[in-house]
Amino acid sequence: MTKPKSANYDSSKIQVMEGLEAVRKRPAMYIGSTGVQGLHHLVYEVVDNSIDEILAGGCDKIEVVIKDDNVCMVSDNGRGIPVDPMKEVKDPKLKGKSALEVVLTVLHAGGKFDAGAYKVSGGLHGVGVSCVNALSEMLEVTVHREGKIWKQEYRRGKPQYEVKSVGTTADHGTTVVFKPDVEIFKDAVFSFDVISNRLRELAFLNPGARITIIDEREEGKKHTFFFEGGIKQFVKFLNTNKQVINADPIFVSKSEGDVMLDLAIQYNSDYSETIFSFVNNIKTIEGGTHVSGFRSSLTRVINDYIKKYDLLKDKNFSVTGDDCREGLTVVISVKIPHPQFEGQTKTKLGNGEVEGIVKTLTGEALGVFFEEHPSVAKAICQKGLGAAEAREAAR
Repeated sequence: MTKPKSANYDSSKIQVMEGLEAVRKRPAMYIGSTGVQGLHHLVYEVVDNSIDEILAGGCDKIEVVIKDDNVCMVSDNGRGIPVDPMKEVKDPKLKGKSALEVVLTVLHAGGKFDAGAYKVSGGLHGVGVSCVNALSEMLEVTVHREGKIWKQEYRRGKPQYEVKSVGTTADHGTTVVFKPDVEIFKDAVFSFDVISNRLRELAFLNPGARITIIDEREEGKKHTFFFEGGIKQFVKFLNTNKQVINADPIFVSKSEGDVMLDLAIQYNSDYSETIFSFVNNIKTIEGGTHVSGFRSSLTRVINDYIKKYDLLKDKNFSVTGDDCREGLTVVISVKIPHPQFEGQTKTKLGNGEVEGIVKTLTGEALGVFFEEHPSVAKAICQKGLGAAEAREAAR
C-alpha cells in the first residue's frame, strides 16, 4: 500500500471552525440519523481518529469494546491527542485551553483540517469526537502522551474538570469511553456484527493494522482483523466460494501528485459486477470520479487488447463497458488530501481531477500487466467477449 508521510502533530495543528451548539438540537444533520445507523456513526467517528493515526504512521493497533449498558470504548496506540495549551487560535475564549478539550468540545476542531498534522484523513464530515461528545450522556478520554497520562470527563459535551495529569506512562495512545445519550438515541443498541463488518473493511484497507472488537455483553464474542495482504486479500474474501478466473488478484499501487491509488481486481464466473470503492478509508457507496476513471480505463485496455490480438475474429459486434465488467470484483482505494463528496448520502466522490489520474494510472498498470500475463489477459477478454456475444444473441 502506498503510505503517506508522517507529519508534525501538536496544538498548533488544531484549527477551530465553529462551536458545538447545534449538534444536540439537530443531531441528524451531523450523523445522518438518531436511529441505529446514527448510533454506529458515533463509533466510526472515534475509530476514524485512530485510522488517521494509522495513515500518519503513528499507530498499528485499535481496539473497540462494546460494554454493558450501551457503553463503547475505543482505544489505539497512536501518538495521543495533543494536550498542550492552544496558542494560535482566533477565538480568545479558546486561547490557553488544552488542545484535548478543544478537540472534544468544538465542532470542526482537529488535526485533519491542517495539512501539517495529517497528509490525508478519513472522517466523512470531520465532526469527529466533539460530535460524539455532544451526543453522549458520558464521555471519558484518557491520553498517554510524552510520558504522562492525561484525563478529562464530560457530561453531554460539558467538561466536568480541567484536563489533568493522573500518572506517568511509557505508552502512547488515546482511549475514549462513551455512552450515547438515551434522550437522543432512545432504545437503539450497538450491533456487534454491523461494527465488526466495518472494522474488517478498515483492516483490509490498512494492511498491518490489528483491529480487535470485543463484545462484553456475550462471553467469548471477539474478532481480531489483521490482513498483511491488504485489498488483495479483501478481493479474495469477497470472492469466497466463487469460481475465479485469475487466482491471484491483479494489484496496482501507484500515485500521481497528491493522489494515491490502490486497486485489486479478480474476475469470477458470475455475471454481476462487485465494486467496493473507498476514499481515505470512507466507503463511497455511490462511487464517483475514482470509479468512473477506473471503469473507462478498464474498458479501453480490454478493447485495445482484443483489437491488438484480433480476439474478435470476424464477429460483428463491440465489447461494451458492461461486458468488460461481467464477473468483475474490484476494490478501489484512493487517498487524496481534500475529498469533495456529493450525492444524497455524501458518499460519492466529486473531485474532477481524480477521474483523469485514476484513468491514467489504471491504464498504464493494466496495459503492462496484460502484456506480461497473456493467459490471464486473454481469459479476462474472453469473459467480456462471451458477455457481448450473449447480449447480441438476446437482441
